[in-house]
Amino acid sequence: MNTLVKENESAIVAKSDVLNLDGLLSSDELALRDTVREFVNDRIKPNIRDWYEAAHFPVEIVREMGALGLLGMHLKGYGCPGRTAVEYGIAAMELEAGDSGLRTFVSVQGSLAMTAIHKWGSEDQKNAYLPGMARGEIIGCFGLTEPTAGSDPSSMKTTAVRQGGGWVLNGAKRWIGLASIAQVAVIWAATDEGVRGFLVPTNAPGFTATPIEPKLSMRASIQCDIIFEDVLLPEEAALPGAKGLRGPFSCLNEARYGIIWGAMGAARDSYEEALKYSLERMQFDKPLAAYQLTQLKLVNMLLEIQKGTMLAIHTGRLKDAGTLEPVQISVGKLNNCREAIEICREARTILGGNGITLDYSPLRHANNLESVRTYEGTDEVHTLILGNHITGQPAFR
Repeated sequence: MNTLVKENESAIVAKSDVLNLDGLLSSDELALRDTVREFVNDRIKPNIRDWYEAAHFPVEIVREMGALGLLGMHLKGYGCPGRTAVEYGIAAMELEAGDSGLRTFVSVQGSLAMTAIHKWGSEDQKNAYLPGMARGEIIGCFGLTEPTAGSDPSSMKTTAVRQGGGWVLNGAKRWIGLASIAQVAVIWAATDEGVRGFLVPTNAPGFTATPIEPKLSMRASIQCDIIFEDVLLPEEAALPGAKGLRGPFSCLNEARYGIIWGAMGAARDSYEEALKYSLERMQFDKPLAAYQLTQLKLVNMLLEIQKGTMLAIHTGRLKDAGTLEPVQISVGKLNNCREAIEICREARTILGGNGITLDYSPLRHANNLESVRTYEGTDEVHTLILGNHITGQPAFR
């Protein structure tokens, strides 16, 4: 990126932080943000158009992310970076300003697969997998959702049955990120002891992962169908600390937390793209930015980005203090996804017809956010979580 472009973009960013939210971040947090932003500007943004159009996930970038300390970055020990929740959130925001699919990889690897092993695994399991996963040498996936069980995981049909000294796994999972390129899968299955988690080598006989294609969203990412046909597992494949849905839900909350930040990254990038375009695009002898309706759109976008980012920072501080409640995560996930997708759509309108091309990011971000808004709990699920909290009346059934 040349110096003039960097200076122009820096000016746009500086003017847009009207609440001085940077002032809420420490020097270490700002330094991390700048490092991840530079990585996104150098490695993701110049290539994302081609990756998205070709529905290609750049596997070569995985070890680069590991070298930057982006994989399992909130986890401590076992070769993991041990960063704070706010630092992880900042990284998620910057990565999703590049593309949701690349941020999703970091989430699946770190917030789901690595967190499951870190929280619920044995010492042997942690030592066997976590250091390599943190370096990006081992890719993991996380299988909870099924073809007929998305928002209601308690109705899962995948089973693990004891046989001899081990387990036999049968069933199916759907929308499982990274499954076709992963070396290990964290799979949740119904057993006589309740829901249990299992570490399943993806080269095990009877394990089949098939990428879901074609997709209109998250095209620079991989989501798969998985089939298990009499997959034999030893006893030590089971995660000893996880029994019941508390195990997978604890991992989902980690992923939902990252989305609070990530969605604002996609929104911010779309806003900045629209603002830059409006300052350069001439219509009726003056730039689009000089028209009242354009300024109304930009101001409304900016207000929601600033509020959503403030919500993310506050949520992160609560998490670092150990006081964050699951219902508070629902507030952030519901609000920031909902607002981000509207911001991206509104940014596209400022770009006019040019906005439907991959030369510009807002519609790509909006398409991706259709998935982000759905996974890790739909709007409806998080609405009911909040409704239950404020009324004391569960309305899920």
